[in-house]
Amino acid sequence: MSNPLFTPSAKPYQWPAFDQLTAENYLSAARQGAADQLLEIESITSNNESPTFENSFLALEASGQLLRRALMTYFSVLSAHGTEDLHEIQSEMSAIMTRQEDAIHLNETLYSRLQGVKVSNLTGEDARLAEQVLNTFELAGAALDANAKGRLSTLNEELSYLSSQFSNKALENQNAHAAYFEDAAELEGLDDAAVASAARAALDAGHSSGFLLPLVSPTQQPVLSQLARSESRRKVYEASITRGLDSTVAIASKMAALRAERAKVLGFANHAESVLADATAPNIRAVADRLEELTTPAVRNALGEAETLRQIAGAPINPWDWQYYSQKVLREKFAVDSAAVREYFELESVLLNGVFATATKLYGITFEERFDLPTYHPEVRVWEVFDADGSPMALFTGDYLARPTKKGGAWMTSLRDGSSFLNERPIVTNTLNIAAPAPGQPILLTLDETNTVFHEFGHALHGMFANGKYASLAGTSVPRDFVEFPSQVNEMWALHEDVVPAYAKHYQTGEPLDPKILDNIRDAELWGQGFATTEYLAASVLDWAWHTLEPGTEIADPEAFEEQVLVQAGFDPQLIAPRYRTGYFQHIFANGYSAGYYSYIWSEVLDADTVQWFAENGGLMRENGIQFRQELLSRGNTRDPLESYKIFRGRTAEVEPLLRRRGLVNAE
Repeated sequence: MSNPLFTPSAKPYQWPAFDQLTAENYLSAARQGAADQLLEIESITSNNESPTFENSFLALEASGQLLRRALMTYFSVLSAHGTEDLHEIQSEMSAIMTRQEDAIHLNETLYSRLQGVKVSNLTGEDARLAEQVLNTFELAGAALDANAKGRLSTLNEELSYLSSQFSNKALENQNAHAAYFEDAAELEGLDDAAVASAARAALDAGHSSGFLLPLVSPTQQPVLSQLARSESRRKVYEASITRGLDSTVAIASKMAALRAERAKVLGFANHAESVLADATAPNIRAVADRLEELTTPAVRNALGEAETLRQIAGAPINPWDWQYYSQKVLREKFAVDSAAVREYFELESVLLNGVFATATKLYGITFEERFDLPTYHPEVRVWEVFDADGSPMALFTGDYLARPTKKGGAWMTSLRDGSSFLNERPIVTNTLNIAAPAPGQPILLTLDETNTVFHEFGHALHGMFANGKYASLAGTSVPRDFVEFPSQVNEMWALHEDVVPAYAKHYQTGEPLDPKILDNIRDAELWGQGFATTEYLAASVLDWAWHTLEPGTEIADPEAFEEQVLVQAGFDPQLIAPRYRTGYFQHIFANGYSAGYYSYIWSEVLDADTVQWFAENGGLMRENGIQFRQELLSRGNTRDPLESYKIFRGRTAEVEPLLRRRGLVNAE
């Protein structure tokens, strides 16, 4: 059988032939695609004609389409359904990608040709493409001498290999650290459906009996708010925070050292400085100042919450007990029962009557589920998305349930980009890790999971609304500390008064959620912000510490380093652990967020300011959606994203809305 990747798919939107693709198909397509692109690059560099935008920049943009298809499809599937055969080729696939990037960006002849193009006459997206391509080459080391380029290539390959190792080991650890219980009594507090799901998980994992509580990526586990026995909570919590102490922390330390050396080769003081060279944050001091100015009031608020929890518990609070007693506060002070509320947040209704319906009201887009396109797993669903005028616009896929082959967390990826130059329309995916219910049971969501569904769809909108010429500037191809902004904005609709009544209905009776409960949930929004902000900031500070190490620094004891960094920054990690500890911090050691976890709070300044704009201008209205789409979501990186924000908002963002949202105003 011929390799389906060797030619563009004839299916709608060039949808991949997932029912035919094998690990060997991905690998052979990547190998062939890399070789083909190098021939295309040679054709560019050997062109005897004077360099022009068309025969240089556009020729480069058009090159490597087979490799691009292979890599986009493979890495999307690997993350969501990483079967053993796909993991076996991961190191080589990553190496192919890394070597190809170096072969292009360190090609002196190609770089000289691009520099020889007269770009001053370019305008619009053409000018932006030239600017971004040249910047990418420079930051990748194109201007280095031969010896430095050689060392840089070696470092890049080592880091690519270690990143793959970290990713694989983190998934192994997450599965291996699932908390096993022999007696159902130990699961007191979980409802019958959750206990049945745990029994099924134990059988699936090879146990003859008992109950298994799988872990999710962050430190805090959803079941900690429900388990009635402190000893059971301790068992789950310690299983979570000890992930990677015997494996991935050593990989992380090595990666941090290599990244510091790589930064030095490129002429930067440290890795963080090299990352900020292509970010919206102006410099290292600005990021450090932002984290520092938020830490003191956040920790103070968290300690105040701890005192409230101590009074309820009747004793000093343990870290594994925090979420359990926090739920008690919600029930007793705010009359919010998170377990009961879940019965009103059924995934199908949240998705169709909440997320999709909101997008229809704001942007006019509509959705039609398709059952004719093969998927990489039976649980994956596909919708075709139509624009307000009825024209086909994109494909959206949702893959919502956790499974052992899926890495932790939630994310959006693109299988195809919106690009008129390549004649492509977007295919975007949302992937989450919602615990699978027992057979025949509905998929009920927590408030956090509901918020995550809206968040990830905000990323999807950013990708689907891409409306430009060039794939490399399309959709979410923006600076890392801007990319979370559109997704954070979409969270505003999760509990919006004009949205909730349509989707928050009891999964059995159809009874709508009592408006009083919704009011109580809103009243409780500031409760827990001290904890949430503190655990996030602790993770951001940890990321920043690893990636501001000076070149030549070796961290022999990563666990002690982590403790020291957090304590010196004003945190108490024994009470509130960072959202991700080093051993399972995939964002920064496997997923491209190194020296970039600060991005969430950086983007949230824009987000909170935008939420205020929507409120000032009538909220859920088509006119507002049109403006937000035209000036921000559709623009991608076709112009400076901060310029797009200023055009949309009429001014630069103000930080006060964020401070109010997080309860950090007057927190002295």
